[in-house]
Amino acid sequence: MHRSPIMTMVLGRRLLLFALACLASSSSSAETGSHLVITPQSPVLQIGTNFTATCVIIGTTEVTADDLYWNLSQIVIPSNQYTKINESALSVTIPVDNEESEWLYCHCKETSSYVFFNKGKFVHGIHLTKVYHPEKPKNLTCIALQGVHYMSKDFKCSWEPPEHHIKEMPTTYTLHAKVIQNNQAYNVSTQKNTATVTMETFPFHLDLEIWVVADNQLGTVESEHLKQEATSFAKTNPPSSVEVFSEESFPTSLLINWKHPIPKQNFVLKYQIRYCLNGSHNWISVPMVLITKDAESFRLQNLQPDTVYTTQVRCKHVNKQYGYWSNWSANVTEKTHAYRPTSKPDLWHIITEGESVNERQVKFICKNPVLSNGKITGFKIKIQTRKDDMMNRSMPWDNIPVKEPEVDSFHSHKFTVLKEMTLPDNISARVYVTAINSAGESPQASFGIPERAISDLDPVEGFKVDPQGDTFFLKWNPPKKSAVTQYVVQWVSANGMDWQRENKTTQQTTIKGNIEKFICYNISVYPIYSGWTGKPARVEAYLEERAPLVGPSVRLNGKPGRNQAELVWNEIPQHQRQGFITNYTIFYSSGSKRSAITVPATNTSYVLTSLSANTKYDAWIRASTNGGSTDGTNHSFTTLKYAPGEIEMIVVGVSLGFLFVVLLTMLLCIYKKDVIRKNLWPWIPNPRKSTIGNWSPDYPLKTETPKENFLSGISVLDVDVSDGKSVSEEDKTSLALKKDKYLSEEHSSGIGGSSCMSSPRQSVSDSDEGADIADTTASTVQYSSVVASNGYKGQTPSAQPQQLIFSRSESTQPLLDSEENPDLLVQEGSRASQPFSQVTCFSHSAWNQDNCSFPELNQLEVEPEEVLLQLDMCPSGEDSEQKTLTDGQSLSSYMPQLGGYRPQ
Repeated sequence: MHRSPIMTMVLGRRLLLFALACLASSSSSAETGSHLVITPQSPVLQIGTNFTATCVIIGTTEVTADDLYWNLSQIVIPSNQYTKINESALSVTIPVDNEESEWLYCHCKETSSYVFFNKGKFVHGIHLTKVYHPEKPKNLTCIALQGVHYMSKDFKCSWEPPEHHIKEMPTTYTLHAKVIQNNQAYNVSTQKNTATVTMETFPFHLDLEIWVVADNQLGTVESEHLKQEATSFAKTNPPSSVEVFSEESFPTSLLINWKHPIPKQNFVLKYQIRYCLNGSHNWISVPMVLITKDAESFRLQNLQPDTVYTTQVRCKHVNKQYGYWSNWSANVTEKTHAYRPTSKPDLWHIITEGESVNERQVKFICKNPVLSNGKITGFKIKIQTRKDDMMNRSMPWDNIPVKEPEVDSFHSHKFTVLKEMTLPDNISARVYVTAINSAGESPQASFGIPERAISDLDPVEGFKVDPQGDTFFLKWNPPKKSAVTQYVVQWVSANGMDWQRENKTTQQTTIKGNIEKFICYNISVYPIYSGWTGKPARVEAYLEERAPLVGPSVRLNGKPGRNQAELVWNEIPQHQRQGFITNYTIFYSSGSKRSAITVPATNTSYVLTSLSANTKYDAWIRASTNGGSTDGTNHSFTTLKYAPGEIEMIVVGVSLGFLFVVLLTMLLCIYKKDVIRKNLWPWIPNPRKSTIGNWSPDYPLKTETPKENFLSGISVLDVDVSDGKSVSEEDKTSLALKKDKYLSEEHSSGIGGSSCMSSPRQSVSDSDEGADIADTTASTVQYSSVVASNGYKGQTPSAQPQQLIFSRSESTQPLLDSEENPDLLVQEGSRASQPFSQVTCFSHSAWNQDNCSFPELNQLEVEPEEVLLQLDMCPSGEDSEQKTLTDGQSLSSYMPQLGGYRPQ
């Protein structure tokens, strides 16, 4: 490879330097016994650059450059930052990007036992010190202050501090000052960004050169040089002995006098004057062109009479480009003399409804003139009505003194109530007012109040109000029909009222008063027509809204019903709303169930429906504005168990129903009285009236014909004695069994053995038809049974004469005559009975006299047979009796003796 001579020379020089470094390190390593050496040693690095270090192996062949590696702050540096120079040297390049000092180490891998047991000889490190290059000082300024009478010889200079600063390696600054004309030099060193250099004397009328030098281990840098006249660095004291005078002949001006703060031969000064109303910070500066150099007095003009002003003065060297203004002099206050008011009082009115119909209550109010030029001590007012004009009469002036307690206040504005009067609706009036101070009387202000009926003084159109910052922005269109000469903007709140005037061309403006948040303002615009007040346009507005201070207090209107309740609440007072109420939300809950209803803001009552009966409810109301919502107090109520009048209706209904049932029962009883009487009180024959004791078969009684009304109780029994063949053996057996049973039951009862109201006996004749049904009603008692003594339906009677057996019923009544004389019955039983074909019987319920009747036995074409008539009579608890009828005897002969009895 071909190399140029220059490259060969550079390479040789590098190798030489490297050899020298190795020799130097070898001597160091010989002393320490280390086999690794890093070059350079203890370097100072500039932050923001790259640094390269080389590790050299000396005094051993155990390791090579391939066995080395680098470590920075205990972090192994990646191998891609390494550069192998030869077998015994390895370099590394790292960026210097932070301000912290660090250690850089060269290590060796443990490739052999020698290296392992001699680790301390195979490591070497250097300390890296990092600093910034010194920055050039900027914005160098110097100033020399005045002492008591003369300028100080000390020049205090300052400059901007550097952006980067390291405490371990600070930068040193040296301030240099030199008088150019005589080469006198002065300097001072510091590590701060300020320094003061002291000269022998202040160099009046000489030029100075001032600069700063910054240096550290990385280099040196110098600031810009200041070359100016020495007086340009001077700052004098403010003017002394400042005085202000007021002159009575000049009520709108003040005279100011002062003195120079330093001898004129040393400095030529210029002055600046400013003033303001006492207590204000809105300073007004006097143009400097109006103040001459080295002047010591000045007259302030166009001031307000009877007004206190604050005045200040300062001075500076006439050099326009350089130099410092002195501080302002101390405040000096003075009041101008009074002068008559030069502007009109601000006259206005408040109109409300009068106590009587067709009249208005008018209150005249007034603000002091803007240019009052002194304290207003009173007003003069004159009110001229249309009636006075018609009578050509001029009303006198009234003097209204002004006293502080009588002055109403709305924030910082004051107005005075001049007069209050009652004005009829059909009368117009014009008011004239002037203001008075100690120096004179103001121009006259006036306005007119037209009749209420006048309609040509139209209001403005399209009036709108919008919040704008901390005030209201108003916009309107002028009336179309009439020419307006002025507008009056009025705003009224719960805290008071105020107004302002706008010229006739204004169509939009802002309220210039102090407007508070969360307060409702009633804003009006009045057009003024040549002094006459037109109709206003009004809008209510809030500068800002938020939730009401309190919520509505809800209560019940009357008592709650069963399923409904009426809630009523009062409107929130105006001063507590803090916004326009948009709606009310009614909440009511019972247990865990909660309901809500929203109603318009105009509602102050609402009827809750579909409520549960006999249930406790909690109700409250939430009032909402555009700024938030507030809940009112809670009210609890319990619905009724029954609706009003419901209990009365139930009682009336039940009473009417009961009455209807009673009437219906009574009618039914009247209509069915016979049936009820028969069922409840059966007719039982009275044995005391019976003639059966005198009855004899040989002397039959006269038969009584049954009445027609007893025919309904007749039952017919057909008995065919001759038809003996048709009766089966079962019938014969059944008939005999029943007869035996019947006779045995009667003999077993005994006299007085049982009650007559026990179960009735069965008739043998009943079984002949195959029926086994007994009359079981409580009112039915069987009194008689008729049994044929001869064969019935094929039954063969006994050949021997049957002896009649008297079977007593379950009755406790005394025995009848027939029972007392049983021999009569035996005789009767021995008689032959003639056959019969029909027996007619009356039931006991229709019993009157004759229960049963037989046709005369001799009229029947059958063989005479004996007929057994069993009469069970149980009247009034007495014993029953059985009778046997023979041929020729009629049952009707017994009936008269049994008549007249009813069941008990």
